[in-house]
Amino acid sequence: MKSELPWLDPADPPDSFPDTRRALQDPDGLLAIGGDLSVARLLAAYRRGIFPWYCDDQPILWWSPDPRAVLFPGDLRVSRSLRRRLRRNEFSASVDQDFAGVIAACAEDRDRPGTWITGDMRRAYLDLHHHGSAHSIEVWHDGRLAGGLYGVNIGAVFFGESMFTRRTDASKVALVRLVKLCRELGIELIDCQLASAHLASLGARQVRRGEFETRLRILTALPPPRSWRRPPANSDEWVDFARADREP
Repeated sequence: MKSELPWLDPADPPDSFPDTRRALQDPDGLLAIGGDLSVARLLAAYRRGIFPWYCDDQPILWWSPDPRAVLFPGDLRVSRSLRRRLRRNEFSASVDQDFAGVIAACAEDRDRPGTWITGDMRRAYLDLHHHGSAHSIEVWHDGRLAGGLYGVNIGAVFFGESMFTRRTDASKVALVRLVKLCRELGIELIDCQLASAHLASLGARQVRRGEFETRLRILTALPPPRSWRRPPANSDEWVDFARADREP
């Protein structure tokens, strides 16, 4: 790996990433090693469709997979079973009310690929949150954090990082709330990074890296939303905007 991939020095300019076409095919998308997790470097990486993903015993690894999993807010698919759960009003949702709690819960959920969050990663995204670039959706049940997600917003793109659930469908509820919010804020693209059957069932699709990067150049150049702040909402307040599956 060391002989094939460029190493980034923490002193290098934040945007000194190699051309994403140099990313490995196996493992898919591995692009570079090293650098740091400063706010400036993370924002430069996301603008180019690059994200960090590594474990505690590894150096920082930077990725740009091809194809890329994305969700266009208008494509969200909500099954009838999830719609029924939403209408039962079991959950409430908030925005940026407990970012630290969401990222801590995501870090604890280590059984699923892509959710290992090192201590350095947690601190880095907390810095991004304080910078105003990282946001969380919290889902509550009986006053307790039941699920949620967090990610990074640049322009009209939300780069999803991780989600967790402690009650059935709580992470899906968080995604529904995120999509509703994206529509309100004018966010046109949600980056899901890596494809999965779970994401596909919710309407995510795969696009080639070139198409993804073209969209990023346009959408990340747009002005960011003025504010992510929203009052807490019950789930029955925002279920009807989503398209239901055509179930028999």
